[in-house]
Amino acid sequence: MPEYKTEDAAGCDLCACLKKEMVISPGEFCTVPTGLSIEIPEGYEAQVRPRSGLARKYGIGILNSPGTIDADYRGEIMIILFNFGKKPFRIKNGDRIAQLVFNRVVRGHFKKVKRLKRTKRHKGGFGHTGI
Repeated sequence: MPEYKTEDAAGCDLCACLKKEMVISPGEFCTVPTGLSIEIPEGYEAQVRPRSGLARKYGIGILNSPGTIDADYRGEIMIILFNFGKKPFRIKNGDRIAQLVFNRVVRGHFKKVKRLKRTKRHKGGFGHTGI
């Protein structure tokens, strides 16, 4: 079962559910099963996020981070781990591999227009304000 490790933790840990150990080579990724399926209330989502300790110590991250789990999904939660590090990374059954955070969902309403309102930033994109 997912567990919050501290009283004020925003995320609960997700663990690997494996029959045999997995190894992720440097520069590779793999999908890790958790053995967990959940039912999220309408109007909410769950986000799968990396664990900072795995990132700092081993260079392990999640490819589609944060990964969104929609309220209508009922399948197993799977984690796409990536090895950004320089050494192979071993995953054993029960290892904490990710965290899960729940959020309210606000859905946008779209309207077709000919022009958008101008702002000071306007079309300034990546790096337009400098380093």
